Amino acid sequence: MLFWERGYEATSIADLTAVMGIGTPSLYAAFHNKQALFDEVVALYATKHRAFMATAFLEETTLRAGLERMLREAAAAYTRPDRPRGCLVITAATNCSSSEVQGRLRELRNSSISQFEGLIRAAVDAGELTRDADPHLLALATGIQIQGMAQQARDGTPRQELEAAATLMIAAWPWSTRAGK
Repeated sequence: MLFWERGYEATSIADLTAVMGIGTPSLYAAFHNKQALFDEVVALYATKHRAFMATAFLEETTLRAGLERMLREAAAAYTRPDRPRGCLVITAATNCSSSEVQGRLRELRNSSISQFEGLIRAAVDAGELTRDADPHLLALATGIQIQGMAQQARDGTPRQELEAAATLMIAAWPWSTRAGK
């Protein structure tokens, strides 16, 4: 939670050991360094708090339904009152001077965009999107949308506004008139 609330750089070893109720030697014995602990935190975060992204596309039958669900669930997840607002992956990258941490977070963000691109290509092939749709640019726009929603949630934008902005973005996509037929 500290990494999520404060970011990687602003979270000290002293902060971490205090909240974990352990001594500094114990932290180093278990994780070797702050970055290794952070890597484990990000992996846990990805499986626990970002799973909605993959689940939306796995459980919905169309790209549009998956996209709508993912963005709606992102708005809900990023504004939950029982945890920090926004996304750990976005927050932790703010003002981070570690090139290794920045690189790992960038890889995670870019892997999502690559996955979106594959889903969009399949939707073009299936006729859900027009043939002239650009899968790369639509995937990039989706990444920008979800990352922007995380930052806006952190800045206090309410869930309903995040959902409304997502709806506008989805409406602008080149959906085929024969989609679903």
